Amino acid sequence: MSTETLPLQRLTLVTRHWRPAAAFGALFLLWLAASRFAWIDPHFLPSPLAVATRAATELTAGTLAHDLTESLRRNLTGFALGTAAGLSLGLVLGFSRTAERIVGPTLLAFRQIALFAWVPLLSVWFGGADAGKIAFIAVAAFQPVVINTWRGVRALHPAYRELSDVLLFSRLDFARLVALPGALPAIFTGLHSGLIYAWLATLGSELFLNVTPGIGGRLNEASQLFDMDLLVLGIIVLAGIGLFYNTSAQWLETWLLRRRTR
Repeated sequence: MSTETLPLQRLTLVTRHWRPAAAFGALFLLWLAASRFAWIDPHFLPSPLAVATRAATELTAGTLAHDLTESLRRNLTGFALGTAAGLSLGLVLGFSRTAERIVGPTLLAFRQIALFAWVPLLSVWFGGADAGKIAFIAVAAFQPVVINTWRGVRALHPAYRELSDVLLFSRLDFARLVALPGALPAIFTGLHSGLIYAWLATLGSELFLNVTPGIGGRLNEASQLFDMDLLVLGIIVLAGIGLFYNTSAQWLETWLLRRRTR
């Protein structure tokens, strides 16, 4: 590689990493200009200063931290339950043709049901409090995890199974040493999607089920009271959490896949 191409590659790498930040910066400047020059009624779009002031008030009172803690608790609990069920059933379907023939068609049929169509049923079964919300989040995380795990294991090349038979691998050894490492990219795709769906379901459950402490509940409150400072602040917090989840999942997936290839 010539020395002239190195600066160009570094510039391309820097541009690739700073491009998202530049987009956020441009959006913030547009918001600032709209507030400064009164392009939009401040009753509908508060200024960045007003939102920052509201954030300081919420943080000082501890209400925002409490609501965020409650939302994350429900989110992580539901995600853990849905992921555990999805991984377990996905592995069973991937390894067992009999289970695939019996359960697979029903699972694919359930996949066609819109996520929020489960809300009325789950609210009847579990109520609208924490149990109903966590069940809804678990269903949201379960669907992408089980499908991707199932397909990842089933997509393994037949040569791997033949080689394991030649080496006299037990079923457990084949699953641990061959199938799971080979299916990791598909499994991570399911986990990544499940994490995003679980976060969306967390907000949906707090908005559509009984109002309880949580970010979704505060958004409902702000909407009812036409409290735009709090509403915009809540949306920014939601975007930040979602971005953190997405970035963390991508980093973890890349790190684990690199370790697998060593």
